[in-house]
Amino acid sequence: MSLEENCLAGHCSSHRISLSGSYLKSTITQLERRFDIPSSLVGVIDGSFEIGNLLIIILVSYFGAKLHRPRIIGAGCLIMSAGTFLIAMPQFFMGRYRYERFPSTTNSTVSLSPCLQDKSQTPLSVLEKSQTKINAGCVQTVAIIGPIFGFLLGSLCAKLYVDIGFVDLDSVTISPKDMQWVGAWWLGYLIAGVISVLAGIPFWFLPRHLPKPESRKDSSTSSEHSKFIIEENKDQRTSSWQQAKLAEMAKDFLPSLKNLFGNPVYILYLCASIIQFNALIGMVTYKPKYIEQQYGQTSSKTNFVIGLINIPAVAFGMFSGGLIMKKFRIGVLGAAKLSLGSSFFGYLLLLSLFAMGCENSDVAGLTVSYHRTRPMTDYEPTLFSECNSGCSCSKNDWDPICGEDGVTYVSACLAGCQASSGSGKSTVFFNCSCVGTSESSQSSSAVVGPCQKGNECPKMFLYFLVISVITSYTLSVGGTPGYILLLRCIKPHLKSFALGIYTLAIRVLAGIPAPVYFGVAIDTTCLKWGSKRCGGRGACRLYDSSALRYVYLGLTLVLGTVSVFFSVAVLWVLRKRSSPQDETLSANGERGACGTKSRKDNFVNSDQLIQSTYWPEKETRL
Repeated sequence: MSLEENCLAGHCSSHRISLSGSYLKSTITQLERRFDIPSSLVGVIDGSFEIGNLLIIILVSYFGAKLHRPRIIGAGCLIMSAGTFLIAMPQFFMGRYRYERFPSTTNSTVSLSPCLQDKSQTPLSVLEKSQTKINAGCVQTVAIIGPIFGFLLGSLCAKLYVDIGFVDLDSVTISPKDMQWVGAWWLGYLIAGVISVLAGIPFWFLPRHLPKPESRKDSSTSSEHSKFIIEENKDQRTSSWQQAKLAEMAKDFLPSLKNLFGNPVYILYLCASIIQFNALIGMVTYKPKYIEQQYGQTSSKTNFVIGLINIPAVAFGMFSGGLIMKKFRIGVLGAAKLSLGSSFFGYLLLLSLFAMGCENSDVAGLTVSYHRTRPMTDYEPTLFSECNSGCSCSKNDWDPICGEDGVTYVSACLAGCQASSGSGKSTVFFNCSCVGTSESSQSSSAVVGPCQKGNECPKMFLYFLVISVITSYTLSVGGTPGYILLLRCIKPHLKSFALGIYTLAIRVLAGIPAPVYFGVAIDTTCLKWGSKRCGGRGACRLYDSSALRYVYLGLTLVLGTVSVFFSVAVLWVLRKRSSPQDETLSANGERGACGTKSRKDNFVNSDQLIQSTYWPEKETRL
């Protein structure tokens, strides 16, 4: 199979995986609310995406070189589409989404009392009855298209109600701004599945090998691409590894592994990458949740911003890193410096995000008491006060309303509201004994939904976006130089093995665990947990904004700082092993700082080409 086929196959499959992976991250908060699960469990779901890749990667790597590769790719597309369809299936088997909401009347002249309602008829049971009635480089940069499309698709689906097409939307009493809103998360998986099927069809009609290129002039003016294709075709005709016995390959495995792990530059760079990708993957996985909870933004707007602003910044950073390498003919030592500088300044910018957060919303009994003062110790006992002592309220409900005093109350019952009028989103509650200050003897009214964050929050969100974009760009600039550093410090016959170990280590030690322990850490900042209908703790309804900011950004920054120290160690080893004349690598790559001072041009050319066609797609997750 020629290089063109490899490029076509690799990038087509990369786009589909990036689309599915990025869309999965855009639906994190939707899945939490829909199935009442904590962030830690969602992290396990996200990590299982990598586990699925690991289960099949060895078989594909072995049989892919021996069988009809285009048809294998086509079969992979069908399997991938089946997987995305399978992810969406719970939506069709678990019934309609049921959220907590006070049963408002359809006749505005009739008044209900939230405070004195019969608790045998909870808002949930009323909703269930209504639901029953309703049921009658350049190449690297191009690889960013998948994640962009994934987040934009997530933005579109988040605007649509989860049960669109199955219920009367006029009966839905919540809006996308509500914390209980769940978008049509399943729709994006169906779209991704259809795209995978359509993308896989052409591969079934491709020949096993594309026509070989005609003889080209192997001169210094010919492109590296052309040279490497010719070399690869020669290798295909003359290589002897295909005839090697399994025993001989196994015999050479341990010495190769020992040789690889005996390379200090490779080991240090691998450690730096693992820790850095732990930080980046954890940060990106919960970035939509962080923006929603910290700045009060909707899921749709959050995904739109990430897809249209952050990810293009990553693409531009990767392109800039490759351009700098080529423009200034930077060698191995320079690549190490550029990668280190990118990480250092990127995490330095991340430090400034600690000052760009919003204060907690004023929620009676959780962040402020009913007299607008901070609760002393335990949160739950403060949900009950003298003003609602005569009401039969449940502390497990989450049906927030916004009082005239600008304070959010967990439910109309806990706000002491005696009457209500209107229906759906227009419901208004009156005579709420808890609304207002203790000095005021006059009770006030409240409306459906939580109060908006403070006036400074939109401005902070704008500052966050600007710094976040600059940080994503800065961190991405060092991606290409770091990868070139990896390739040029490995012996030629170990490059493929080194790349395999590198990719496997990133997936196993970063892609799988990072979403899990980030989710566990985020769960510790929850102020109000929901309750499942069958009992037990559900999804978090309200987070402590300050604690969430320190945990989310702090964990990212600590991991990033540790990776910087490993990058410094890489630079120190390179300086120690390099001579003064190796500080600048010549254009033809005859000298390097990794102890391989006599290299043939074709190895360097192959390095640069592999670097542009084989990228672990992890940098696209920013």
